[in-house]
Amino acid sequence: MTRFRTTHLLFAGVLLLAPVLFHGASAHAQAAVATRNVTGTVVDKSGAAVKGAVVHLKDARALSQRSYITAEDGQFRFAQLSTSTDYELWADLNGRKSDSKNLSSFDNKKVQDITLKLP
Repeated sequence: MTRFRTTHLLFAGVLLLAPVLFHGASAHAQAAVATRNVTGTVVDKSGAAVKGAVVHLKDARALSQRSYITAEDGQFRFAQLSTSTDYELWADLNGRKSDSKNLSSFDNKKVQDITLKLP
């Protein structure tokens, strides 16, 4: 009788913990795929890379901004952006501003490569 009771108690405990264990695993898996990266290059009219340009990334929901200053190769990178948020991206240098690019929450690409052209 004791073995029967122990087996049932163990089985009941597994059944009670199963939803918690599986929910935690699925939540972790969802968090792992819920981000994206944006990379790119700032160029001038001739297509040459622009050093020292400020690239702005604006969160359309929170209205917060991040910025990145390009190095010699004109490249920039923003990592771990939410896939459920729209963003606006542009570059400026010495009063010159590129056209804005919009990153939509409906676009499911995990990595987006964008070229921003200064006039």
